[in-house]
Amino acid sequence: MQSSTMNTSCSFVEVDNTMKYVELIIYIPIFLFGTVLNVFALVVFCVRLKKWTESTIYMTNLALMDLILLLQLPFKMHATNYSWPTELLQFCTILENLYFVGIYGSIYTVMCIAGDRWIAICHPFKAKQLRSPKAALIMCIGVWVVVFSATFPIIHSFKGGNETGNVHCFHRFSKNRWNPSVISCLQVFGFLGPALVIIYCSVRTICALHQSGKNSSKCRACVKIIYSSLSAFLVPFTPSHLAIFLQFLVHRGEITDCSSMTKINLFIQVTMCLSNITCCLDALCYYFAAQEARSARQSIKISLTRERKHTFSTSEV
Repeated sequence: MQSSTMNTSCSFVEVDNTMKYVELIIYIPIFLFGTVLNVFALVVFCVRLKKWTESTIYMTNLALMDLILLLQLPFKMHATNYSWPTELLQFCTILENLYFVGIYGSIYTVMCIAGDRWIAICHPFKAKQLRSPKAALIMCIGVWVVVFSATFPIIHSFKGGNETGNVHCFHRFSKNRWNPSVISCLQVFGFLGPALVIIYCSVRTICALHQSGKNSSKCRACVKIIYSSLSAFLVPFTPSHLAIFLQFLVHRGEITDCSSMTKINLFIQVTMCLSNITCCLDALCYYFAAQEARSARQSIKISLTRERKHTFSTSEV
């Protein structure tokens, strides 16, 4: 997400030229490995697994979101080096929409996974009423509806006019779209809100695992995977959304120093590139997290059942 041309003598030509090579170095491995891993995950979930569970539905949805994002990377690499004719403006807008649908669809799907895991492990008895494949499917459909309805109207108006008659796809968003309402919604509903939910659910799940299975190797393994999956979410997306906020300050005139503006311009482009690595991390972390969560859920349910029996027997004495 590069910035639009600003009324300033500060030049970002050197940064843009550097990013042409940096994007190739980052995007090519992400595209190749991410596509293979997510296609393999879809084959496993949709073909090899005979029974659809809540976890497999969420994982399938996550893989689909990641693939939508990955399929935009070749176009994004091409658009970095070449401007497109105005006839491709509509096609460019669709690609930009799908790119952000993939990003925020993945974020919301990960939030659903964290919530589902929290319910399954921390509330195993209530999970019978709250969790079901049908409920998971409805949640996934809801994610698609939310991200499409929120992304398309905003991104459609992001493009600014261009005096050369060419389209800078994935770049040069118009300055008037960097307003407080758009950026606030993006930061709060696109990242901060889901991040708080994911952190809360992960912390509560880890606490429950520590309390119910301190001596269990499965529970310890599950805790490590939750930590790694949490890191796989926060590490790619936190810097990129911080960069968006800093770029917003530049457009609002809060940051006017040319050196700082150049660094922020480089920072937002690099972090947006690196945020796509989540497509590779998702395919690895969350699949194994689901496997461990199912094993840990059984041990916790047994532990809680024993505690309840002990409580009832004590009260009868």
